[in-house]
Amino acid sequence: MDETYDVIVLGTGLKECILSGLLSVSGKKVLHMDRNKYYGGESASITPLEELYEKFGLGSPPETMGRGRDWNVDLIPKFLMANGMLVKLLIHTGVTRYLEFKSCEGSYVYKSGGKIHKVPVTEKEALSTSLMGMFEKRRYRKFLMWVNDVDESDPKTYGEIDIKKATMQEVYAHFGLDKNTADFTGHALALWRDDNYKQQTCVDTIRRIKLYSESLARYGKTPYLYPLYGLGELPQGFARLSAIYGGTYMLDKAGCNIQYDDEGKVIGVESDGEVAKCSAVVCDPSYATDKVKKVAQVVRCICILSHPVPNTKDSLSCQLIIPQNQVDRKSDIYVCCVSYAHNVAIKGKFLAICSTTVETDNPEAELKPALDLLGPIDQKFVSVSDLFEPIDDGTNSKLFVSTSYDATTHFETTCLDILDIYKRYYGEEFDFTKVADQIQTVVDE
Repeated sequence: MDETYDVIVLGTGLKECILSGLLSVSGKKVLHMDRNKYYGGESASITPLEELYEKFGLGSPPETMGRGRDWNVDLIPKFLMANGMLVKLLIHTGVTRYLEFKSCEGSYVYKSGGKIHKVPVTEKEALSTSLMGMFEKRRYRKFLMWVNDVDESDPKTYGEIDIKKATMQEVYAHFGLDKNTADFTGHALALWRDDNYKQQTCVDTIRRIKLYSESLARYGKTPYLYPLYGLGELPQGFARLSAIYGGTYMLDKAGCNIQYDDEGKVIGVESDGEVAKCSAVVCDPSYATDKVKKVAQVVRCICILSHPVPNTKDSLSCQLIIPQNQVDRKSDIYVCCVSYAHNVAIKGKFLAICSTTVETDNPEAELKPALDLLGPIDQKFVSVSDLFEPIDDGTNSKLFVSTSYDATTHFETTCLDILDIYKRYYGEEFDFTKVADQIQTVVDE
């Protein structure tokens, strides 16, 4: 271990493993360490089922849960957008060769009054949805047609709206869309987490709706994908990529204490009395507790069901978003449901994970709107975790700390953090084609 590296990565969560892979591919000498004996960190995939029951202090699972090894329970499940950043990373780095994906069967949104509806994204769905009345449907269809026609490079496609100046609230007003329509458009289509986007220029929201639409076009039913056997395969796939390009991995390493020089700049990491020297460290918040601040908490409830989520047309997997305004909250509530179809549970069983940002001193009660939609629940596993952010960008200290995983059930915010750390380290935006070229060069050799 007493060697010198360009970068030492601490923690084997998905963010850290992706960065380890990208840095190795770009020619950096990488050492990757974890205090745990397993990959995944906070976002680990738990198997067998007995470990999940033990982790939450619930004894042993009943016999009705079948063989424990047939379960792979993700502590922080998230869907991949079919045309999103993570899938692009997987394709460009070749990690897809290690993984197999299955599309999610349903994408739903909740409307106050207790009903859930399929998220309408095509012009045909806009006219047939039960989310809105007849006249609103026509207005919404007109809005969707405009979004699909917009080409940022061609101002002629903007119509009467200057997309570089108009706020999203002004766009909604232009098309006469009501508050509920704006709610599901912003939160279930554009996947914003709060309503601040309404006061920002509409460009980002247009891009997000287009991403949803393009992802939907790739596989049909929904824009979302999920790996067979759970998300635990993702960090391992990027770990293999890093190893192929010379990265060194060490699990079950005690300590992992970051060392600094007199000016507060990273110089290495100590473990078991040995020090590995480096010029930069990438890590999750648990390895740099004095360099992060707590900004929120997230409550999650893993639910084992013996049936699909009601009113989802018996979908074997689905995402459900409950926009904040529909339940008088400041934060959306998310439901991610996967099942035996993804090889994460025994035949006939489903895993529905509800999550949201904590707003009160009774976090579990905040999930009630979601839990009420699930029907009978066989077993619940509730956890509350702190959400940390780095106190600085790391450009001076060369310590780049990732943020904790938020309550969302998709990977887009996760990827933004990964690309942000990459940019802070290199001082330039990540270039997908550059990485693809580097990989192809090695393959050719």
